[in-house]
Amino acid sequence: MRGNYKEWFPNLLDQSQFNRRYFMDGMLEKLRRSWVEQLVEEGEKYFLLDTKPLPVLGLKRDKRRSDNACSAAPGRCAAREMHYFGYKLVMLSTWNGIPIAYDLVPANTDERVAALCVLKTIQHSHIYADKGFISADWQQAIARRTGNRIWTRMRDNQHLQHSHALNRFISRVRQRVEGVFHEIQNTGRNPERLLNKTVDGFCVHIAAKIASHTLRLLLLRHFGINVLTFQSQPI
Repeated sequence: MRGNYKEWFPNLLDQSQFNRRYFMDGMLEKLRRSWVEQLVEEGEKYFLLDTKPLPVLGLKRDKRRSDNACSAAPGRCAAREMHYFGYKLVMLSTWNGIPIAYDLVPANTDERVAALCVLKTIQHSHIYADKGFISADWQQAIARRTGNRIWTRMRDNQHLQHSHALNRFISRVRQRVEGVFHEIQNTGRNPERLLNKTVDGFCVHIAAKIASHTLRLLLLRHFGINVLTFQSQPI
């Protein structure tokens, strides 16, 4: 718009103004939630839960004077054997890839603590997650508080084990949330490479990517067009 239609839109916001206005009234998140209501059927009871590392600075850079110094933290992603400085994105989505709720926490936050906020958004549901959410006591506490049942694969050294069929099922459905992260990561700029210098800018970038992913699903549902490829698909 600024490059081609400046005469039509002479008062476009710059990036910092947009970031401030977004945080003032939560405009983008309100839109996203309205799209989710159109996409998710009432009574949905099966969800996926996972986390994703989001670096904001290289590990070797001085972080004491960074805008992220008060909220970001060094962390490690065990699945990828990755050390980084930044945040952790925790996301709750439906089986068909619709993000229901998400949150950003410092990278060193325990995954079970990180999930508490998003788990408040649903009740009496079945949630499939990875081994980072293993803890019988924690799962029982979640069940008492929200009625949600957390399903994870068991570690090999645990006394109680799921059946082989259930373990295969959990592994299979959990791959779907990896697909959600993959689609978000490959829409626009890679969130692992944003390396924003300000917390506000980082949060708005992540919110915009998840909102655009939700809007893409809405357009595909209503019009049968995938905006990533601009190809028509059966509705």
